[in-house]
Amino acid sequence: MRAKVLLGGLVSAMLLTLIGVAAGPASAQQSLRLQYRTSAAGGTADQVEPWFDLVNDGASAVPLSGVRIRYYFKADPGASQYRFACSWAVVSCSTVTGTFGTIAPGTATADRYLEVGFTSGNLAAGARTGDLQLRFHRSDWQRITQSDDHSFGPARTTYGDWTRVTVHRNGALVWGTAPTGGDPSPSPTPTVTPTNPGGGGVVFDDFTYGTSDDPALTAHHWTVRTNSGGPGVPGATWPKENVTFPTVSGANKALQLRADTDGTGAGTRQSEVLHQRKFLEGTYAARVKFSDAPVSGPDGDHIVQTFFTITPLAFDMDPDYSEQDFEYLPNGGWGEPGNIMYATSWETYRNEPWEAVNVHNEVRQSYAGWHDLVLQVSGGRIRYYIDGALFAEHGGVYYPETAQSVNFNLWFISGGLVGSSAQRGYVQQVDWFYHSKNEVVAPAEVLNRVTGYRFASTAWVDTVPSP
Repeated sequence: MRAKVLLGGLVSAMLLTLIGVAAGPASAQQSLRLQYRTSAAGGTADQVEPWFDLVNDGASAVPLSGVRIRYYFKADPGASQYRFACSWAVVSCSTVTGTFGTIAPGTATADRYLEVGFTSGNLAAGARTGDLQLRFHRSDWQRITQSDDHSFGPARTTYGDWTRVTVHRNGALVWGTAPTGGDPSPSPTPTVTPTNPGGGGVVFDDFTYGTSDDPALTAHHWTVRTNSGGPGVPGATWPKENVTFPTVSGANKALQLRADTDGTGAGTRQSEVLHQRKFLEGTYAARVKFSDAPVSGPDGDHIVQTFFTITPLAFDMDPDYSEQDFEYLPNGGWGEPGNIMYATSWETYRNEPWEAVNVHNEVRQSYAGWHDLVLQVSGGRIRYYIDGALFAEHGGVYYPETAQSVNFNLWFISGGLVGSSAQRGYVQQVDWFYHSKNEVVAPAEVLNRVTGYRFASTAWVDTVPSP
């Protein structure tokens, strides 16, 4: 819900210590080979720009979801935060992920790494991914010294084999040489067994309500927010009438949130709907319609469209706080110039002065239209799916510890309104919400279950125990 800031220094102290081993180049029978070039060859640069081309020399296809590429570097003094971006990729940036990790103990040339992964796709035998044009920068946009980085090759301005970047497949090193004494080899993606398959209770809501004052809405444990405060534009209100239940197709209704503004705090109205705090492990899902443009008035405001879970912050840096967010910013914000989708997992934060402990993945593209969002929280891992594809995976200190509520809200970023007094408004719609307590449900199976409820004309069910 807030600016995406990763405090590497603080997070480093909380991460599990990773035991390093020296890693040599992959053996001849291994199929994957990495080629590298840089488009920023200077010893210092505004951004580090490693470009990759992954080659499959084997006789069978390789699922890219099990592949991780690690680029090792030395953090600059005073720099604890880095941001990743995919500029362009033959396989599509929407399938490319980038996260940062810490090496403990570090070496003279590496105490951090950028780990690049893929959410989907297969690399056929004899094929290559083609360009993966990647970059990362300091969050404060200060210049980066890369001349002392393990993986940097200043003379590599055209593609060629490069063993100072490692490739891992299903957790095993298959190419490259990590910094001696500093290789935190990734573990295979864990197979999560449901802790209580289908037996912890479910919540399903098809949002067949009349208005935001419908007594059934309250009876089903939903609250339409009306109290003042953040997030968003200071002075904004959260009126009930900004939450409606229009018919979206045939007889099918949806929850609709509206946010509108005339460019002033007093003239800004936002909306939020939340469920009671009784959720923790299990599967959360919703079908959400995002929008890139206002339904009326000038475009360009920094608007945030969301589906998230949250435990309230009791005090600054409260260790029991948690939050898992899907956040879509159609017009950018927080330094981003345009469409961006975030999946963010939070450990804690402090408002004044701002300090946050979170981890996030992002994709820069339009997500206008309907999307199936699935969040799995189980076995120490948090997985975010969009339309059946894995979007992000987090764990460690970001895993939630206490009961959370489920929320949808629509709000404007403070300082992000366009300079116009013309009235404009945005909407976000939610077709349905589903939760299965203590069960990992695959995205396809979620849709099967929702279809079953609708076939049986079941508009609402809640068997998850209340707190």
